[in-house]
Amino acid sequence: MRPLRRLRPDRVSLRWKIAALAAATACLVAAAVGVLVHVWTTQDIRSRAEARAFNTLYSAMDVYQRTGTLTDGVEIDPPDLPPALRDPADGDRHTVYDGRIHGNVGPSIWAAQRTGGPGSRVLAFQANMSTELHTLRQLDVTMTLASLVTLAAATPLAAYGARLLARRLQQVSKTAGRISAGDLDARTGPTKGQDEVADIAATVDLMADSLGQLLRAERQFTADVAHELRTPVGGLLAAVDLLPPGEMEDLLRARVRDLRGLVEDLLEISRLDAGAEQPIRARVPLAAVVSEAVARTGLDTDVTVAEAQDADDATTVETDPRRLERIVSNLVVNAHRHGGIPVEVTIAGRTVVVRDHGPGFPADLLLHGPRRFHTGAAERGSGHGLGLTIALGQARLLGATLRLDNAPDGGAVATLYLPD
Repeated sequence: MRPLRRLRPDRVSLRWKIAALAAATACLVAAAVGVLVHVWTTQDIRSRAEARAFNTLYSAMDVYQRTGTLTDGVEIDPPDLPPALRDPADGDRHTVYDGRIHGNVGPSIWAAQRTGGPGSRVLAFQANMSTELHTLRQLDVTMTLASLVTLAAATPLAAYGARLLARRLQQVSKTAGRISAGDLDARTGPTKGQDEVADIAATVDLMADSLGQLLRAERQFTADVAHELRTPVGGLLAAVDLLPPGEMEDLLRARVRDLRGLVEDLLEISRLDAGAEQPIRARVPLAAVVSEAVARTGLDTDVTVAEAQDADDATTVETDPRRLERIVSNLVVNAHRHGGIPVEVTIAGRTVVVRDHGPGFPADLLLHGPRRFHTGAAERGSGHGLGLTIALGQARLLGATLRLDNAPDGGAVATLYLPD
């Protein structure tokens, strides 16, 4: 049997995707909050500095005009006064931002006003913002550290929460995988929560119930049809024996025998489906059993035993010889009927390989496995598609693995791996 294909390629776990998304979201929120706080605080510092410069200059101007003295650090035509304030309009107070830094002074806000009419001296005050801006830088560092601490705490929490979600999804995925492999009794069962994952689990279980009912109905129908046909087919075969010898008698006998074979195959499949078959195991020489099965088909088939062994050194296996013969004969008959000659059977250790040189197995059969009443491709001839289905069921009953492939140089290859 071909191993199940993975439903999805290798990928990053959902747990880490959610954790990465949470971390990215936390970084984005922290960056946005940090920028907003920084911009707002910077504007607030400048607004306060402008107000302080205006108020100080206003008070100092009043004192200067009354007493001619300078107070509160106000200067007359200071050398560091920005060029934009060296010629302020008469009677107006003006401010400008000065980004220069001299020692512990700066950046700052300058406020200036003429002491009198045109050509009079300029009274100016410098509101230093270095202390406030230093505090702003400390605030930025504090917010950065707080954001990193929050990120370090949020990421594990997000990973833990995502792990809980991933576990539930993995449980549903495993159940779906078991159903896909043919275990229609697999169920996810009740899951924690009332969210979308619980809905998916319930839907998968409901799907399994529906599939199980349909499959049981199909199997029961197959078994009923086979049992109902067995008696009339036996009567037909007895009636054919009463016909006078001739071409018509041979033709009818061949057709009735084909019909009886089809009925027997259907009965065998119904027993395998119902689990009514039990192998009777014995230790037997593999090469001898396979050779006998090939010989009983009466078809021209080459049998090769790899690394020829004598009777005392022959590979023996513990299996049901009758079922093993059934598998081998079905594979050989299928190769002759649907493939091309020469048909070769190779025995190597516990492995039996049946190969033909025809068009090979169709892609649909390799993808989905053998299906009853489905041959897959017209070029592989006619048939009811039960031979490979029976071989697969008998192999599964023996605990063996039946793999179907196509050879690189053409032809179908069926490989039977017997257990130790």
